[in-house]
Amino acid sequence: MRASVEEAGALLARTDSAGRRRRRSSSPVRTASPRPGSLRRHSSSFREDVGHAASETYLVSRLTFTLLQYLGLGYRWMAQLLSLTIYAILLMPGFLQVGYYYFFSSQVRRSVVYGDQPRNRLDLYIPEDNSRPCPVMAFVTGGAWIIGYKAWGALLGRRLAERGIIVACIDYRNFPQGTIGDMVHDASQGISFVCNNIASYGGDPNQIYLMGQSAGAHIAACALMEQAVKESGGHPVSWSVTQIKAYFGLSGGYNMHNLVDHFHQRGLYRSIFLSIMEGEESLSRYSPEIVAKTSSAETIALLPLIVLMHGTEDYSIPSSASQTFVDVLQQAGAQARLLLYEGKTHTDIFLQDPLRGGRDPLVEDVLSIIHADDAIARQKIALAPTPKRLVYEWQLKLARQISPF
Repeated sequence: MRASVEEAGALLARTDSAGRRRRRSSSPVRTASPRPGSLRRHSSSFREDVGHAASETYLVSRLTFTLLQYLGLGYRWMAQLLSLTIYAILLMPGFLQVGYYYFFSSQVRRSVVYGDQPRNRLDLYIPEDNSRPCPVMAFVTGGAWIIGYKAWGALLGRRLAERGIIVACIDYRNFPQGTIGDMVHDASQGISFVCNNIASYGGDPNQIYLMGQSAGAHIAACALMEQAVKESGGHPVSWSVTQIKAYFGLSGGYNMHNLVDHFHQRGLYRSIFLSIMEGEESLSRYSPEIVAKTSSAETIALLPLIVLMHGTEDYSIPSSASQTFVDVLQQAGAQARLLLYEGKTHTDIFLQDPLRGGRDPLVEDVLSIIHADDAIARQKIALAPTPKRLVYEWQLKLARQISPF
């Protein structure tokens, strides 16, 4: 007989606490602050990174299997898992090349600690040419609130770093390690670290941008709106919304009330999703669209330019989710715009298009906003070599047909 989600969550909380105690007793404490004024911060050794990744993989896998043991495995989840496995195999040649860059490039600083929770780490992608302070992109990865990981941003980090942007891919606790409140808190803490420390890595603290993809777009938008509400209410904050020049939301959902049934039909069952969102009563709190609709004029005035980007053939999260959020923001007086990518799916603009090489619409659109007032940077980008293809076209087409996203 299946136990309730609440019982499973209670067991997982105890298991997670035990895992954290073991990890803390066996690992030395590392400081979150880099050495001021130095770009030569020593990154973790490869052995330490592998050990850390193995430890986290073990913990998350154990928690996930324990949850599934209590909730049971449904047909949709099994079908999605099979599709995801085949999808990953087809794109594996590209993933291996990106993985090699991630682990062995001197331009990648892995697992920089920004907080005291197990997943409070971020990866930094540093451009080769950092003779002058670089613009910065704080990026929150997707993963259905369950399988998100900072390394998922490696391809975007590489592409933007090649164009002179420092990228900070922020990791955060996933369900069942944590619920949405923990995820938003982690993301906000990661953004705070970037805002307060990125100058030590060659970043320009006056040119910080925020981006999220899929579930990461939702989490980042929640963190942004929550911070704006706190700041406009005079509460103490560790970073200011005014430090963010623009927010880019890629393939995100922003009104959770409208997505519960949609996710249920796609295999993210209602009971699990509501557990992630801390119950039905919390859906409004963690719906940036509703928060924006009910916020004061002072809160809205603090928001940066908000750019929502969505593929028109996205079946994981329909593009109407971005359209309605943009409409609400504009009606409230915020600066917001929508970029729709005709015929693109949930992962096309973030994954398949960059793996294809050549022109990358997403990167081009992001850079056009970041460098809108920098003619020198635009000229450098125009002269930069075209990214090479990482996966054959037939693999991309077949992966698109099989993709569970």
